[in-house]
Amino acid sequence: MADREDHLFQTPFAGVGEFRFDEKVAQVFPDMIRRSVPGYGQVIGSSALIAKRHAKPNTAIYDLGCSLGATTLAMANQVRAEGCRIIAVDNSEAMLTQARQTTSDRLLDPLPIEWVCHDIVDLPFEPCSVVALNFTLQFIALEKRMQLLASINEALVPGGVLILAEKVVLQNTKSQQALTELHLDFKRANGYSELEIAGKRQAIENVLIPETSDAHISRLHEAGFSEVTEFFHCLNFKAWMAVA
Repeated sequence: MADREDHLFQTPFAGVGEFRFDEKVAQVFPDMIRRSVPGYGQVIGSSALIAKRHAKPNTAIYDLGCSLGATTLAMANQVRAEGCRIIAVDNSEAMLTQARQTTSDRLLDPLPIEWVCHDIVDLPFEPCSVVALNFTLQFIALEKRMQLLASINEALVPGGVLILAEKVVLQNTKSQQALTELHLDFKRANGYSELEIAGKRQAIENVLIPETSDAHISRLHEAGFSEVTEFFHCLNFKAWMAVA
């Protein structure tokens, strides 16, 4: 199935209401994420390499907020630990439906994948060695983020790893404004019009709540992770691996 181009916000009315991961978004999500998140492909590729290094035999591997399964697919094609399987979780059935349809023909020598429609905040975790949480925590209510990370840490086996990628904000107002303008330039360079940029910003404003890097790192340590290492940074986007 060929990826469709993202034209969801080309009319003045498209941005009205909150952003939802529905069927319309699922159809254009690969194009949307590629044109909106700098370095997205590098984060996914690095996630797979981290998973390959940290996966333990006979444990689960989670992709939380898996959307169309990009991280799931990358990990499935890299991890070779015996007895592992990937549990890909999302609360959007529309995203999961398309993920099931589009990933099967892209797997090389894959791990088993279980697709689960569930709210990750109250997901009953199995013992696991790798958890990917790529650009997902930012959509979870602030007051529930610690609970989720603590549950993940408790489920990880010793030496297991959490992969966390997020959009972040800077405390310095001028620096943050400079990065915001560069991110807008990135979107313009990828073909988004001013109308599309404004429409998406309006739709996602109260749905995606970013935090500072320090807030993320502090919470990870408080949740019980012993070592937190940044492995990606581009504009307002960062990724860390946190060892349980």
